[in-house]
Amino acid sequence: MSQDMKSVLSKDIPTALAIFCCVTIFFSFSESHAQTKTTDQILHYKEADRTSLLIEGAKKEGEIVFYSAMIVNQALRPVADGFMKKYPFVKASYWRADTADTMAKVSAEQRAGNVVSDVIEGTGIGENVIQAGFALTFDSPVLAEYPKERRDPRKLWAATRLSYYSLGFNTKQIAQGTQPKSYDDLLDPRWKGKLSWRIGPAGGMELFLTTLRIAWGEERAMKYLAQLRSQEIVNFGSGSARTLVDRVMAGEFPIALNIFAHHPLISAKSGAPVDSQLFDPVTTTAAILTIPKGLRHPHAAMLFVDFLLSKEGQSILAGAEYFPAHPDVPPLEIMERVVPAKAGVGEVFINPTLMPEYNNRSGEIWQEVFRQ
Repeated sequence: MSQDMKSVLSKDIPTALAIFCCVTIFFSFSESHAQTKTTDQILHYKEADRTSLLIEGAKKEGEIVFYSAMIVNQALRPVADGFMKKYPFVKASYWRADTADTMAKVSAEQRAGNVVSDVIEGTGIGENVIQAGFALTFDSPVLAEYPKERRDPRKLWAATRLSYYSLGFNTKQIAQGTQPKSYDDLLDPRWKGKLSWRIGPAGGMELFLTTLRIAWGEERAMKYLAQLRSQEIVNFGSGSARTLVDRVMAGEFPIALNIFAHHPLISAKSGAPVDSQLFDPVTTTAAILTIPKGLRHPHAAMLFVDFLLSKEGQSILAGAEYFPAHPDVPPLEIMERVVPAKAGVGEVFINPTLMPEYNNRSGEIWQEVFRQ
């Protein structure tokens, strides 16, 4: 090799190496930057590699924390175990409380900027989270399998489980076949003083009034309620909806209005003297899931959302004596007869985000009509 050629190479090689290194660093940075997605992009990602992207991200996050009102041994633990069996690289932790306590915890986390929860699920809590401005929008391909009324057009919530409401009655005090079978039947004078309903936040009373207002319109509903007032309904203000059913079983109240329709069925299976009677239309509500602002594990959160909304996750809820929100997952056989579609009766689905507004007005109507 000539001296001139060696001289050229000795000068050009460092330059070429420098250029090569710069190009390599540039493309490496560009690729890394392209793979780094914002929380919003993760929650709304729709490309063909969505599942693999979520799995890879969840492996790095290693955890999912969800808050729920579901019973721990009955549902929360089976859901968490089912999810971890499917995704063993993610630890699923949960915290269970009622709506008020969960909302207090969520609010405190948001104010402190130290969010622990990744997914929030329950009846009432999701609506409060959305009203407070704490919820993020999200997408899940599983939601295409759900009826429109069970998913939010704004993408702030999705239904996880349903609740149907009915009349509950003591079968020792009221013979089968003689119980009220319609709203009009409640006006029969023989039921005067024998009816009860639960009052208080999101009580059966508010849902009862809200259902009639939606189904019949304000004028017809108000005329009916004015007549119903004369039946001297007992206002039950202590305990849960389940507690009122227990009082019916004990014979303290012959009839309870707008209790969870499946509670009497489950108790009757164990020999309790209680049964359910659907009215047309049936009150229907939904527990919903939401994604809080500031969540730490967005990839794992979306894997969990997909799982809980899938037939696999919904089947776990069915086995836990809940009514799955997925239309293709039936409840337990013992509970099927209080599903409106199975019973051949209509239903009023009360939109979760509109429920507080509806129920506030229904509470005012109760004060105006039944407390005078």
